[in-house]
Parts: sequence; C-alpha cells; structure tokens
Amino acid sequence: AKTRTCRDIFAMVNCHIKALRRSKWRDCKMIEEAERKSNVSNNSKITVLINGPYKVTGRVPLITMEICKDKETDRLIWREVKKYPIKEQYALCRCGHSGNKPFCDGTHAKSHFDGTEAGDFEPFSAGANVIPGTLLTLIDNKHLCVHAGFCTRAGRIWNLVQQSENPEARDIAIEEACNCPSGRLVIIDNATGKEIEPELEKSIVVEEGTRHGEHGPLWVRGGIPIKSADSKEYEIRNRVTLCRCGKSRNKPFCDGSHVEIERD
Repeated sequence: AKTRTCRDIFAMVNCHIKALRRSKWRDCKMIEEAERKSNVSNNSKITVLINGPYKVTGRVPLITMEICKDKETDRLIWREVKKYPIKEQYALCRCGHSGNKPFCDGTHAKSHFDGTEAGDFEPFSAGANVIPGTLLTLIDNKHLCVHAGFCTRAGRIWNLVQQSENPEARDIAIEEACNCPSGRLVIIDNATGKEIEPELEKSIVVEEGTRHGEHGPLWVRGGIPIKSADSKEYEIRNRVTLCRCGKSRNKPFCDGSHVEIERD
C-alpha cells in the first residue's frame, strides 16, 4: 500500500509539473483580484536594461520589508518598514552602488557595471526535486535559494512535509514555503494536486535582513512579467527574487551572493 501511495503522489506531481510547463500562470482570478486592490496596470512589467537598472512600469507598488524574529514566538516574520508613493514608472538599482537605493542614480555607468544576464529561461520545474509526504508534496528548486532562512524552523521544511499527517507540521511547512521569497519551495496539496500559494498583489518588496544586517534582493510578487535586455520573457511566477547587489552569478535573479558580501 505504501508503494502504491508513493507512486500515486509522484504521478500526481508529474502531472502538475507538466501543467506548469503548459501554462505560465493559471490562477487568473487571483491576479485580477490583486490588480483590483492595488490599481496596478494590466501592462505592468519589469524590464532589465543592458548593464543598467530594472525599469518598472505600470504603477507597481514598492515596499521595504525586513526579515526579523517575532519576539513572542521566536520565528522569522516579515515586517513592513516603508511604502513608497505609487509611480507610473521608476528605475531600481541593479549594480548595488547607487547612492539613492533602492532607486538607480546612474552609478552603473560610472562603475562600468557588467549586468550580463545568465540566460536562465528554464521553467521552475526543470531543476526541481520532489519530496513526497503523506498529505503534502514539496517541490524544491535549490538553484533559486536566496538564504532568507524561513525554511529551517521546527525541524526544517523537508522533514515537516514527510510528517504532514501531523496538523502542526503541515501548517508550519505551508507557512515556511509561502514565506520563501524566491519561490524555491512550492507546496502541493496531495488531495487536489494543486499548489498552495499565498495570495500576493502585484508588488515589489525591497528585502532587508535585520539578523545579519544584509541587504537582500528585490522580491517580485504576484506574477509581474520580467523581460530580459533582449526582450525575452522569463517564466511568470507568484514569487521571484531579483539581484540588487550586482554580484549574482545568475543575473537577473538573486543567488544569495549578497549574504557573502555582507559577511566578508
């Protein structure tokens, strides 16, 4: 019975991954509701400029948030620090040296910033590992890790998923995956075969970390299209992180290099 159950889970996840490859974004209702709430333009997008900043268009909300510890529970949480005025368009620093972060001030030109993109157009599912559990399945694409740290509480998400018949383990696993800004971790409900995703409005979060003082990536939320400098579109996802330190080896995406910089 156990073997059949595992086979069923793997078959279901494989079907789900194939569906992901056929569709860049499936939950239209969630996107429409998010756009209605924030008045974000239907044409909102992020364009990577050659050796320059990210050009953001379409009234996309910009927020600074910190990752910090909750004093009562000792768990990591997101805390909103600042909301910027809504603008039709703006440019965000990509080189890491602007004197007006998070906005671009032209320093990339003076510093001869090399913003060459890595060309990572592979879908999320292409590099993902599947960790089956009793009630939940975890899809993990380690390549996208930005070291936010949410996944290690209460025994680590990989173990929690395998104990997901336990209600507490199940709830914590879902919380940890949904807090992962890069979308490295995605939870599947085995009963329905569908992703369990947070409902995020189209917005960009400037991520700061108070634990180690690092300046994190740009957390792109709610399925905002991202176009490369040569006008190719990256896979649209609910949670994505873009490099803003200029050191990522997987530009335009964050690869956690900002953590190395802050610890040097």
